[in-house]
Amino acid sequence: MNKILVIDDEAWLREMISLALGQQGFEVIEAGNSEEGLERASADSPDLIICDVNMDKVGAGYQTLEKLREDKQTAAIPFILMTGLADAKGMRHGMELGADDYLPKPFKIEELYAAVDARLRKVKTVREDAERKLSQLRNQITLMMPHEMRTPLNGIISNAELLAFSSDSLQPAEIAEMGREISTSGRRLERLIENFLIYAQLEIVANDPDSIAALREATTLKPGEIARATAINDADHCGRLPNLVIEAVDVPVSIAEDYFKKIVTELVQNALKFSEPGSPVTIRLTATAGSLELSVSDQGRGFSTEHIRRIDAYVQFERKMQDQEGLGLGLNIAKKLVELHGGSLGIESQVGLGSTVTVKLPVARGA
Repeated sequence: MNKILVIDDEAWLREMISLALGQQGFEVIEAGNSEEGLERASADSPDLIICDVNMDKVGAGYQTLEKLREDKQTAAIPFILMTGLADAKGMRHGMELGADDYLPKPFKIEELYAAVDARLRKVKTVREDAERKLSQLRNQITLMMPHEMRTPLNGIISNAELLAFSSDSLQPAEIAEMGREISTSGRRLERLIENFLIYAQLEIVANDPDSIAALREATTLKPGEIARATAINDADHCGRLPNLVIEAVDVPVSIAEDYFKKIVTELVQNALKFSEPGSPVTIRLTATAGSLELSVSDQGRGFSTEHIRRIDAYVQFERKMQDQEGLGLGLNIAKKLVELHGGSLGIESQVGLGSTVTVKLPVARGA
């Protein structure tokens, strides 16, 4: 049973709404003013709030809405404003504060039912979508984690056992090679675990407006320097430093340095991984109107149109796709990070000819 809080200083109207909604099977809670409404909203956690704009004082409904949206406990509760003065300016102000709908007075019972039904259906849809995504994420992790972890673990265990039990028969060069393989497998495992943890964290952040707003408050002052250092480190690690071409400007951008570095790392490592040694990998940072544009290009294997569509749909973790090229978790993390910061990520690619991944991020305020 859905619980609805009605806030209005007119007892007869509260009684009428309560009776009408009660006949539809809703549990109705009443409050006679904004202060009481705030207390009931916090104590009873209703599924929907219907509130008059002008109660004990003009604009009290707006103030009630604003306070509710500032409280994490009540911020996501759908909110319908009632008013006998439904002018465009007032409606716009209410929507800016976070109102979900307006119900002009006087209204018919059918209009009340329609407004309540629309808001609750939307909440149900959003909740079901979030639950579906979380379920999908759990299934993806359950399917992929064991498979992806075994490969580096097998490399670590097998080489460690040889070192532990056969070291007397091994040559120094063989021991060194085994050490390098253990190190490589360890770094791969570390990155895998880190990416899964980051992705799970971003899924949670994506459903919290306050967390998204906090993300966008951070600033990277010198993205060009970070992109250059990150790309050089990644290319040097895999012996591809001579293949690197970098053109970068420094324009402050609205993202934390660690997250910006993560985006650059994932795009550059993909380009290096899926292109042949000796072929160029080009990183460009350019300033456009209100945005910083990062592009990473290679002349490698490329993506098919279907692969790109699947990346956009966040289905790259399906087990049947685990061996398909370029559809790793890292690229999806980069995409999600960019979008959470109000930017965009696009891919242009042709199979056998290479790919260009382009990221656009908002420049910092005042830059």
